[in-house]
Amino acid sequence: MDLAPEELQFLKLPDILREAVAIPKHCPNTFYLITLTVIFPLSFASLAQPLFTDSLLAHLQTYPQADPSQTSHESTLLLLFQFFYLCFLTAFSLVPTAAVVYTVASLYSSKPVSFSSTMSAIPKVFKRLFVTFVCVALLLIAYNFVLFTFFVIIATADSTSGRFLLFLSSAAVLLLFLLVDVYMSALWHLASVVSVLEPVHGFAAVKKSRELLKGKTRYAFTLVFLILAICFVIGVVFGLVVVHGGNNYGVFVRIVVGGFLVFVVVIVNLVGLLVQSVFYYVCKSYHHQGIDKNALHDHLGEYL
Repeated sequence: MDLAPEELQFLKLPDILREAVAIPKHCPNTFYLITLTVIFPLSFASLAQPLFTDSLLAHLQTYPQADPSQTSHESTLLLLFQFFYLCFLTAFSLVPTAAVVYTVASLYSSKPVSFSSTMSAIPKVFKRLFVTFVCVALLLIAYNFVLFTFFVIIATADSTSGRFLLFLSSAAVLLLFLLVDVYMSALWHLASVVSVLEPVHGFAAVKKSRELLKGKTRYAFTLVFLILAICFVIGVVFGLVVVHGGNNYGVFVRIVVGGFLVFVVVIVNLVGLLVQSVFYYVCKSYHHQGIDKNALHDHLGEYL
């Protein structure tokens, strides 16, 4: 990065985005290969999943209701596909995170950067990231369980006031879920960077990221919400045109639109990973926590 550590704490959102976008120019070949080998497959898999799911659903609907055993088998197959797809997508998402965070940190600490060194470091970095992800997932499961229990208690009310309370609580739960989901996403992304660049991972990295977010929570909310909103819009357009647009659009149009949307998702994912790396240094600088580049250089070397 071109900015000195003391300058990072004053970066606004446009500055963070501009700084993140400028990083690949320092080692374009490395980022090109990272994008091609790990970010592109992830982006394609995230968009292409409805194509496989819809084919299974269409196949399931062809069986008559009089054959419950076959229908049950197809339903189980669909659920298993969804489960393993989510597991694969989540696990594979840690690979580009490890690659980009490690490469950006190498540039920041003036460590020689190459695609081969980044790929060599991924196995050890992946283990730390996976432990941190499991900890965040456990927190989300506990939080969702509490919300679900509260919602069930309210839903069992039979009185008129209970129904009105159910409506209000449903709106409150939905809003709370969205807010906490965005916050937990920001917490997870920052904890991932902490897991790579500091000698902590798991719940310790989550605690560290929560401390770093203080004072920068509004920025984190805006960045995460912006990326999630863009991905949501792309997913909707992909579903309408590519997945369900067979009757309204030709094959050529669907291929062109699908390819363009995959390209956009690749760029969004790459920029998102670069932003979370820059945001870590911004938070560290904001809390006056200096980063010893020599120590960071040695820490990164331990992964090789």
